[in-house]
Amino acid sequence: MRVVSKELTGDIAPLLQRLPANPITFLRHGEGIVGIGEHARLTAIGPNRFAELSAAWLALVAEAQVTDEVNLPGSGLLAFGAIAFADASTSESTLIVPRVVLGHRDGRNWITTIDGATLEDLNADAAPLLADSPSLAEPLVPGRLTRSGFKQAVASALEAIAADRVEKVVLARDLVAPLASDFDIRNPLIALAETYPSCWVYSVDGLFGASPELLVRVSHKQVSARVLAGTAARGTDKGVDHAIGQALATSHKNLAEHRFAVDSMVRSLEPFCEHVDADESPFSLALPNVWHLASDVHGVLSSNSTVLDLAAAIHPTAAVAGTPRANAIELIAELEPFDRGRYAGPVGWIGADGDGEWAIALRGAQLEGSNIRAFAGCGIVSESEPDSEAAETDLKFKPITDALG
Repeated sequence: MRVVSKELTGDIAPLLQRLPANPITFLRHGEGIVGIGEHARLTAIGPNRFAELSAAWLALVAEAQVTDEVNLPGSGLLAFGAIAFADASTSESTLIVPRVVLGHRDGRNWITTIDGATLEDLNADAAPLLADSPSLAEPLVPGRLTRSGFKQAVASALEAIAADRVEKVVLARDLVAPLASDFDIRNPLIALAETYPSCWVYSVDGLFGASPELLVRVSHKQVSARVLAGTAARGTDKGVDHAIGQALATSHKNLAEHRFAVDSMVRSLEPFCEHVDADESPFSLALPNVWHLASDVHGVLSSNSTVLDLAAAIHPTAAVAGTPRANAIELIAELEPFDRGRYAGPVGWIGADGDGEWAIALRGAQLEGSNIRAFAGCGIVSESEPDSEAAETDLKFKPITDALG
């Protein structure tokens, strides 16, 4: 396998204007990478999925001849990945190596090709983007867990917390709809990227969305992550909105939920790092529809571990599973009447050197044949209330429901 990355010069259109049909993407603030075509696909199922994918990736890298004239994160040989949330999931976890990758970072543009593939070959039969085409044949409706069923699940979770079975558990519900016959995933991707530019907009193997949460990034031994836990709706005017952000930052319930998530992240990273630092206090992160409590975590890698190794150790975080982790996962399996699939699992990319960037697959949906399933969840702690938690899931569905029109 011959891999060549070279810089593109001249007047280059932004990546969002260059999305092919069925793109593979990982973008933020207009920067990132877009994959076209498929050269190789690595898959795994079950509790050993991370290790199996990592071993298969290293074997593929060992056989590659890479010429990288760009030397930026995302240039050279890479694979995009989407990993199932649960060990018991029947959904495949996958790494996809595109035939062509377009990249843009720090004002530079590049193209990576495998075995002489060209954009002209891959885009010859690509359908033009029809911006006004509908995404859904019918509106999204509750899936396997209705709104009332979700509130009952929250009540059961509160009983488990009162019995000291868990300190926190994250529960989700789902919405489903049939796709329009001419559904084009580029339309919701563009809408998400334009509305939520600070989020990581992803599309891998039918899983897509705009995640506000960075699971882990590794670049030249530098490790970083962003933890989100604690949510409030944005206000209707500037004064009210500011007051809501301030209230979130002082909410005992939300601060407790956030501390679980930060402590979980730090403990997971410590075995791999010389040291790990986290923000002493969370900051209020404003997205177009919600406030989040957020903390950034940084470390310096002390081993030869890859970003996929770190993702395996970190996942699932307390922000998407709960605390203690094993008890929370067990309770999720009891209270959610569905397989989450890749929802709340890692989604991102890994390079030949083991560096890469993975977000948590949130604020998105999974294509399932001619249908689509969206998920949204929230963390349940002792002070949670079923009605408030159901309302929080409405807020978290908004990015994908708006993007689908």
